[in-house]
Amino acid sequence: MAFASRYAFYFNLLFLLIFSTSSAAETGSAPSAVVRQFQSGLLSVMKDADRLTVQERYERLVPLIEESYHLGTMIRVASSGYWTQTTDDQKHRLLSAFKRMGGTTLATLFSGYSGESFDVLGERPGPQETVIVASQVVRPEKPPIAINYVTRQFGGRWYVIDVILDNSISELTVRQSEYRAVLQKGGIEALISLLDGKANELAAR
Repeated sequence: MAFASRYAFYFNLLFLLIFSTSSAAETGSAPSAVVRQFQSGLLSVMKDADRLTVQERYERLVPLIEESYHLGTMIRVASSGYWTQTTDDQKHRLLSAFKRMGGTTLATLFSGYSGESFDVLGERPGPQETVIVASQVVRPEKPPIAINYVTRQFGGRWYVIDVILDNSISELTVRQSEYRAVLQKGGIEALISLLDGKANELAAR
């Protein structure tokens, strides 16, 4: 089954990041075009998922993660003020762990295909020079799931920096909440360890 449940789907939806080699992100196309490219690629992985191992799905996802999401911005926001207290080495390792956890999450979540499709509904201006792309996951015999992608330009390219489910649940807000206690107790090293541990657990499935 491709999606476990409505909210399990979202909370494991860290970085839906699939682009073709001639992605819209590379050409600076409109945010909605970036999302359409991503969704097309995601469906391709979903349809192949049952004949791929977790590691094989992970290897297909990770290079695309780096193209579609601005991971540096996401982990900086998710780790709050602790980001400014880290060394360059810690920032590199935290970013790597963040990306790896996201890739393994997707590789385990999207383990099959049950007739899902994606629709891009339009885009509108968002706060702080962002553009919000409205989208939905269409599921056979089930209500669609609304997903809004918050995008921003960096160096002339559009990237997703947040995902909002049902017009209310922000990915970055969820991550900030999850990470806050870990950071307060053990700092950046504790968060790196947590993310690496989650990635290892998922990869072993």
